Amino acid sequence: MQPAFQFALDSWSLPIPVTVALILMAFIYLRGWFHLRRALPDAIPTSRMATFLSGLFSVWLAVASPLGALDEQWLSVHMVQHLLLMTVAPPLILLGAPPLLLLHGLPSAFNRRFLGPFLRSSFLEHIGYLVREPLFCWLAAIIVLIGWHVPAAFSLGLQSHLWHEVEHVSFLVAGLLFWWPVISPWPSVPRHSQWSIVLYLFLATLPCDALSAYLAFCDRVVYPEYLSVPRQFSMTALQDQEFAGALMWVFVTFAYLLPAVYFTTSLLWRPGAEEQG
Repeated sequence: MQPAFQFALDSWSLPIPVTVALILMAFIYLRGWFHLRRALPDAIPTSRMATFLSGLFSVWLAVASPLGALDEQWLSVHMVQHLLLMTVAPPLILLGAPPLLLLHGLPSAFNRRFLGPFLRSSFLEHIGYLVREPLFCWLAAIIVLIGWHVPAAFSLGLQSHLWHEVEHVSFLVAGLLFWWPVISPWPSVPRHSQWSIVLYLFLATLPCDALSAYLAFCDRVVYPEYLSVPRQFSMTALQDQEFAGALMWVFVTFAYLLPAVYFTTSLLWRPGAEEQG
C-alpha cells in the first residue's frame, strides 16, 4: 500500500478560493503593516507580523494543504486540523493585532464609505459586547468543540463537503472567540483581571480533557466511517482513535497551560498589581 504522504499528494488539489482569500488577507495586512511602520517605526514590531502570517499559514495547512486529503482516512489527521483551527491559528492571528493592521491596509475610500458605517452600526456594537464577555467566548468554543464531535454531526461533516467547510469555519471562529479575552487585541482592552483569565483557561481544559479521554479510552470506534477506509501503516481504526484522543489531550493541555503559567508568573512578580476583578 502506498505511503500516506504519497496518497495525500495524489489525492490533493489546491483549493483556489481559500488560498486566494488567505493571500489577499496577508497582502492587506502587510500593506497596513508597512504603512504604519513608515509613520511609527517602533509601533508594530516585526514579530507581530510574523505571528499573523504564521496564523494564516496554519489555517491554510489545516484546510488547503495535502493534510486535508487524509482527514477522511485518519481521525488523528482530522484532529490535527481541529487543533490547528482552534488552538494554533487563532492566538497567532490575534497576536498580530489584526484589527489595527487590516484597517490600515484597506483603501481609505473603502473605509470611509463602507467599513466606517459598519463599524459604527448597532449590530457590531452588540457583537463587540459579546466578544468582550469571557463566558460567551468560553461557551461558544465548548459548544462548537463538543457539538461537532457528536457522532451524527461528525458523520455529516465527513459525508458533505459543504458541511465540512462549515465545520472548519466554525472551528476557526470559535477559536478566535475563545482566545480573544486571553489576548485582547486592539481595539479591545482587558475588562477582567488576569487571575480570571487563568481560571478561564483552566476551566476550558476540562471539557477538552473529557472528550479526549473518551476517545482515548473508549473500547469501540466512535465514528464508524473510519472502519471502512483503507488503513495506512497497519494502524487500526481504534488505534487511530486512541492516538487522536491522546494528541488532543496533550496538545490542548499545554496550549492552555503555557499562557496560564505566563499570566500567573507575571502576577506573582507584580504583587498587588491586579486588584480589580
